[in-house]
Amino acid sequence: MIVKAITAIIHGKVQGVWFRGSTQKKANELGITGWIKNTSRGSVELEAHGEKIQLDVFIDWLSEGPMYSRVEQVNVNWIEPSVQFSAFSVKY
Repeated sequence: MIVKAITAIIHGKVQGVWFRGSTQKKANELGITGWIKNTSRGSVELEAHGEKIQLDVFIDWLSEGPMYSRVEQVNVNWIEPSVQFSAFSVKY
């Protein structure tokens, strides 16, 4: 398996709508590891590692978001994985 990685910032109505928990669940379904957290600016930030095809599906899902969220913009950067995660976690 060739591991790829992304960082992403998701803008819109993404806090207080179970975005992080839903994203964690979706990442687990896809076999993606990494983390997600709220930012002080009202957006959500994440780092995700997995196979490219899984990450492509994940990015598409992030663009829609879970019910009750309203995603306005997703900024994705492909990066070289520098650490290894064993799970996808919510940071507080």
